[in-house]
Amino acid sequence: MLELKKISFSYSEVPFIKNLSLRIGKGECISLIGASGCGKSTLLQLIYGLHHVDGEILWNGQQLLGPNFNLVPGEEFIKYLTQDFDLMPSISVSENIGKHLSNVYPRKKQRRIKELLELVEMKELAGTKAKYLSGGQQQRVALARALAREPEILLLDEPFSHIDHFRKNKLRRNLFAYLKKKQITCLVATHDSTDALSFADRTLVMKAGRIISKGTPQELYEHPRNIYVASLFGEVNELQAEIFGEEWKEESGKEKKLILYPHEFKVVRNSPLKVLVRKSYFKGSIFLIQAELKGRDLFFEHSQALDPGMEVSLQVPEDLVRSRIKG
Repeated sequence: MLELKKISFSYSEVPFIKNLSLRIGKGECISLIGASGCGKSTLLQLIYGLHHVDGEILWNGQQLLGPNFNLVPGEEFIKYLTQDFDLMPSISVSENIGKHLSNVYPRKKQRRIKELLELVEMKELAGTKAKYLSGGQQQRVALARALAREPEILLLDEPFSHIDHFRKNKLRRNLFAYLKKKQITCLVATHDSTDALSFADRTLVMKAGRIISKGTPQELYEHPRNIYVASLFGEVNELQAEIFGEEWKEESGKEKKLILYPHEFKVVRNSPLKVLVRKSYFKGSIFLIQAELKGRDLFFEHSQALDPGMEVSLQVPEDLVRSRIKG
């Protein structure tokens, strides 16, 4: 188990990571999401041991010590994939992957390199020098190198940010299946909602150096704590509850709000919720419609484009309205 006990860290006099505690089980995959500057990358660096931290970080009950105690920062059983890759440009893809593997058993080393080349789909470029690779290719090589001496904990900072979309999906499936099979504990700092929703066992939402929400991806998506959490998964709407009827108004007279995603609206012939269409965006299987409601933008999905200026009636299932308002 990886355990963080009331850790704090600051780059200056002002705390950046603030009194953060967390437990992560062996083989668990955790996604860290949040706006830029929220502390995701810094948290990975603290776990790896690049900065001295107030509080305790433990792996299987043993405290991990930072640069104040280690001559060379970092832990042998933890691998940290940064956003700059740090490959050696003048040696080949295979040599970069096998750089830290023992030469005592050369056949075993070559089998391991071949296995990882196949995992990241770089077999055809095994002999190519790193300096001739694209950014996405370098990122795949860096990922394979991080796995070469199989870690117990893998820390990934935006691991697919430079990789082409058509290749990213298969690589993601292969990588996270491999990590789960090998029971490698993984933390992924990401802006990509697919990383957070599809592959994580749990997702942690960070803001201003704190974890403000956590749960399974499905729990966070279906019951977002606030507009900040919901917006990390894509386009989102925040509406006054009175739009759906006076019965949703609190006894105090204050308006309650609810959060709805574009796909949760349905176009109907007539309803009290009417909007004016402003623009349609083709998204492949559907169109994202930008509309106006009482001077504010509202986004919903529809099977076809709608003409600008068109008035449209929308409906949201009553049970969904009830659960979002009360939840």
